[in-house]
Amino acid sequence: MIHFVGAGSGAPDLITIRGKKYLEEADVIIYAGSLVNPQLLDYAKEGCQIYNSAKMTLEEVLDVMYGAEEKGITTVRLHTGDPSLYGAIREQMDVLEEKGILFDYCPGVSSFCGAAAALNLEYTLPDVSQSVIITRMAGRTGVPEKESIESFAKHQATMVIFLSTGMLEELSLRLIAGGYTKDTPAAIVYKATWEDEKTFVCTVGTLAQTAKENNITKTALMIIGDVVAHGHYNRSELYNPAFATEFREASK
Repeated sequence: MIHFVGAGSGAPDLITIRGKKYLEEADVIIYAGSLVNPQLLDYAKEGCQIYNSAKMTLEEVLDVMYGAEEKGITTVRLHTGDPSLYGAIREQMDVLEEKGILFDYCPGVSSFCGAAAALNLEYTLPDVSQSVIITRMAGRTGVPEKESIESFAKHQATMVIFLSTGMLEELSLRLIAGGYTKDTPAAIVYKATWEDEKTFVCTVGTLAQTAKENNITKTALMIIGDVVAHGHYNRSELYNPAFATEFREASK
């Protein structure tokens, strides 16, 4: 069996209980060494074979999995955050399905959740934003044309932008071209939930300047929208005494 496991956003105690159990039982661990906190490898048992996939190709990763399967031993493929976001897991799963190799998938805490926690932020404030757009800038890896930053900015929803720290000047220009003002609240969260986590609240127009002043060049995500400022929002109806729910009658 091969377990795809979300390592969480950084802090080693933010892995799920299930994910930790899989790590403790694994005979082979293949981890995304460029982003996964190496402290998580402390959960591995003695004799576990550990591979850093940052130095491997997809074919090399699969070869390790095949070798483990031939021996009848258990593999954990440890991805950063939640593997469903920029985890490149589908291409691995497709090959395993073709080979008839069993696998499952244990979700993890994404860094966009860790970033919200770092800022004590709620992404979905009533009457401010009820939608979260998760995206990234096009770089060496492209983005579909229909998913341009400008097209998403038109919605004025909350945006969380991954993998774009080195392109913040362009990002600001494209956000403004799409409809945000330069004064729209924004934040940069560096290494959310890690011991060296840093947060910076700024505006769309000062993203690049803020990153430069604080030497932030990678391993950060950007949050765009009025929710960053915890601005004027309406109270949730869910806990309003005048609002009836399945579990509570409305007060008169």
